[in-house]
Amino acid sequence: MQKTLNHKNEEGAISGSLIAIVVLGLLFLAAGSAAIWAYANYSEQKTNVDGKVELAVAKARKEQAETEAEKYAEREKEPNRQFVGPDDYGRLVFDYPKTWSVYVAKDVTEGGAYLAYLNPVTVPPVSDKQQFSLRVNIEQTDYDQVLKAYDARVKKGDLRSSGFSANGNNGIRFDGNFSKDIRGSAVILKIRDKTVTIRTDADTFKPDFENIVKTINFNQ
Repeated sequence: MQKTLNHKNEEGAISGSLIAIVVLGLLFLAAGSAAIWAYANYSEQKTNVDGKVELAVAKARKEQAETEAEKYAEREKEPNRQFVGPDDYGRLVFDYPKTWSVYVAKDVTEGGAYLAYLNPVTVPPVSDKQQFSLRVNIEQTDYDQVLKAYDARVKKGDLRSSGFSANGNNGIRFDGNFSKDIRGSAVILKIRDKTVTIRTDADTFKPDFENIVKTINFNQ
């Protein structure tokens, strides 16, 4: 009887130890799985963070390069050159970037309109659809008549008009769509018995246009 009880006790002890071993094994496996999952998750998060950092650094470098390029381009425009129109047509003057070229398409040796075109580096072939940094037109047409030609587009909403003044010279400014191909800004002023229109054909050149029109002057 004693042997039977001892045998049962031994079996109980073995069963308890086995259960404990199994439980510990399961806990170990669970802990290992948790550790593997945590490491995998950490690696994934680290990869994502590293990727985001790399993208942020690349973006910052690109923006810095673009900013430096813009600053360099602006510095290259200085010092400005001075545009000087015909004396007989009021001697219109204004400053423009030195990196721009000027093409006088029509002078006033025999009268008529004076036409000049300005553009960075080279001036493309002249046409109504071609966009230029700046167009200069001094014509022997009444000031009010020139302004009237814009009435239809103003009423339609393609253009908006406003007052303009530079160095004591007053005129009218138009901004918007001048045609299907031309969207920009223009200032129109009376010079003696003539009318001058200075226009940029694209919003890209608007910052330069704003600087240019501030320097407009002419003989009264």
